Amino acid sequence: MIRQPIIVVMGHVDHGKTTLLDRIRSTTMTAKEAGGITQHIGASEVPLDVIKKTCGALLQKFNIKITIPGLLFIDTPGHEAFTNLRKRGGSVADLAILVVDVTKNFEPQTLEAIEILKEYKTPFIVAANKIDVITGWHQTGLSSFTDAISKQGINVTEDLEARVYKLVGALSEVGFNAERFDRVRDFKKEILICPLSAKTGEGIAELLVYATGLSQRFLEDRLEIEVNGAGVGGIIERKEEKGLGTTVDVILYNGSLKVNDTIAFATPAGISTSKIKALLKPKALQELRESSSKFYYVDSVSAAAGIKISGSGLEDALPGSLAISTDFPNYENEIKAEMQEVFNVDKSGVILKSDSIGGIEALSKLLNSAGVSISKKGIGRVTKRDVLDAFSIRSSDPESAVVIAFNVPVDEEAEQESYATGINIIKGNVIYGIVDNYKEWLDSERAKSRQTIEKALVFPGLLKTLPNSCFRVSHPAIFGIEVISGRIKPGVQLMNRMGDVVGTVKEMQDNGINLQEAKKGDSLALSMDGVTYGRQIQENEQLYVFLNDEDERALRYKFTNMISDSELELLDEVSRIKAQKRKQ
Repeated sequence: MIRQPIIVVMGHVDHGKTTLLDRIRSTTMTAKEAGGITQHIGASEVPLDVIKKTCGALLQKFNIKITIPGLLFIDTPGHEAFTNLRKRGGSVADLAILVVDVTKNFEPQTLEAIEILKEYKTPFIVAANKIDVITGWHQTGLSSFTDAISKQGINVTEDLEARVYKLVGALSEVGFNAERFDRVRDFKKEILICPLSAKTGEGIAELLVYATGLSQRFLEDRLEIEVNGAGVGGIIERKEEKGLGTTVDVILYNGSLKVNDTIAFATPAGISTSKIKALLKPKALQELRESSSKFYYVDSVSAAAGIKISGSGLEDALPGSLAISTDFPNYENEIKAEMQEVFNVDKSGVILKSDSIGGIEALSKLLNSAGVSISKKGIGRVTKRDVLDAFSIRSSDPESAVVIAFNVPVDEEAEQESYATGINIIKGNVIYGIVDNYKEWLDSERAKSRQTIEKALVFPGLLKTLPNSCFRVSHPAIFGIEVISGRIKPGVQLMNRMGDVVGTVKEMQDNGINLQEAKKGDSLALSMDGVTYGRQIQENEQLYVFLNDEDERALRYKFTNMISDSELELLDEVSRIKAQKRKQ
């Protein structure tokens, strides 16, 4: 049997991948995605009748007879964190559509996608998207680019020509010959560029025609399957579904699966199996990412298809190959080869929970690139145990004492434990947004920690007593001072230039207001017990904050980021005075 080709849609974030599929499917998946950005791999089938309806005139023009049952599209996230997800999509695809914003040309994830396509030797078509934003473009309401461009002004056509040839040049730089679709002479040697607008639908007809035609012409052998053969596919997500428990979303690319078949898959501990309780197939033009209410139950399914599988023992299923267990030995090496170290953790680090494998992968990549360790990873709701695990980390690694929850609910007990222990649960449904929230929390925690440390630390300080500013000679002595350098706080000891400790600062005031710290340039009144002004302390005398050896070591080797260069120079001066005092 000839199966439908699997077409992966790739490209840079915001270049219009999901919007393009929305246009083909007449759905609004982009609007449903958190932040308008695809967060998980998705899959949806475009049946033959939709292709014929959209491309009928072109099919007749090119005399194309469709022999495939339709197209299976895989939508991949464009954000840089999703490298692993895009690789998984590329590894099962027959053909790729590389979406490029024609107004921006190649961007980082465009190049990354091309490298993945090269790695897996996947043929691709370039969808030069957003032609509708070219200045002067007249929206026609036509699905054919050829018809739409004929109704544009000369300035628009020249502008588009220039942009297309920028794409041709960019593709040449990465090793590909390319040309606009209607100028391609050798489909085996040249990459097709299809200008289009995912927003208006102009150019969609040519894209579907060439995706269909190329699949039939060059991939016919690859699309032949043994209907009764062992089902082989890739697990792209693992999820918790209400009423179904743990499920796996699978792109089935060979053979068939039936209810009660046993499938084998990778887990963190090795290879495991599960008996299929239910097979759920998305309704036509619906997304594999949609809720299970958009699915219908089937007894069997043949490749190629996006399918949701329910069964016991799927809780630890990892992305990778799966096969009916009767043929398991033939695929054991393949499964092992594709096992990814998704759940590798560090000895210490944050607690990470997500609704899917893809979320775990992407968040792990983002957090690790930011230097953040992860001590525990899991799929599903945040539990009391997660909060307690974070609490146990706080004493040794306070910056990791947090639970990061992506797109998952939080148990009531976990919320109560969070309140009781002060462990923060950072929640969100946009992956890069949740990482930003973690960074904000970390900055806040570091600021609090810094404030606590600064209150406890003794910093270098130099002051000068002011003339004619003695308000009380003793019990306590109160006199005016000016801070020359560093900082002065209540409770610090002061020493003179000879290294003699003269007393301890009791309070500091400015216009009757108590101060907890004074810095360079501040003038204020200072009170000291145990000294007599005119004896231990004189007018116009310079006094230093006394630092013991432990204070000095802390500032020099542990908290160097908390003192300025001028304070460090003052610290050196205090050390010299103390050294001279010891020699006497």
